[in-house]
Amino acid sequence: MIRWFKPIVFLACLGPLARLGWKAYNQALGANPIEVITHSTGDWILIFLLITLAVTPVRKLTGQLWLIRYRRMFGLFAFFYATLHFLTYIWLDKFFDIHEMLTDIAKRRFITVGFTGFVLLIPLALTSTRGWIRRLGGKRWQALHRLIYFSAIAGVIHYLWLVKADIRKPLQYAFVLGVLLTYRIVVWTLPKIRAKKSAALSPQT
Repeated sequence: MIRWFKPIVFLACLGPLARLGWKAYNQALGANPIEVITHSTGDWILIFLLITLAVTPVRKLTGQLWLIRYRRMFGLFAFFYATLHFLTYIWLDKFFDIHEMLTDIAKRRFITVGFTGFVLLIPLALTSTRGWIRRLGGKRWQALHRLIYFSAIAGVIHYLWLVKADIRKPLQYAFVLGVLLTYRIVVWTLPKIRAKKSAALSPQT
């Protein structure tokens, strides 16, 4: 079942892009198509980052070990939509004007933090193969891929600082990210706390 299900998940992940393409073909992107493309790809970056981060806790809490097969795919799609988001900015919005882009990155803090989040995803995408896992070793690879936490945080901050009025949507992303990060903090710290308690209660020799 898993073998034939993976292509379906892959095609579903391309759904947002297909939807944008269909709207563009039918000239249904509204009065400001660049803004629509920018916001849509930005939303899907965060959605795929959160889905990627949700795989591990959902797998452990439900016992559905097969979910781990899709984590890398979701992470790569987060990078894919981040690349589209970035290309929309440098191509459709700024027309490859390097000076204007650098000025934006330096002066507009939401662009600075968003660009930081994108840069953090690059090494994760480049080292997502099994060959890189072998080269780096399990521990070093896992340490590197914890950059996804900082990229997701940067993405949420980018959205919060971008929105000027209605911040409900970025706050929803922030809440989900907070839950996922809290789960990890608890998982990391609880065994240490138990070990300390056990050591304190053990009889002294």
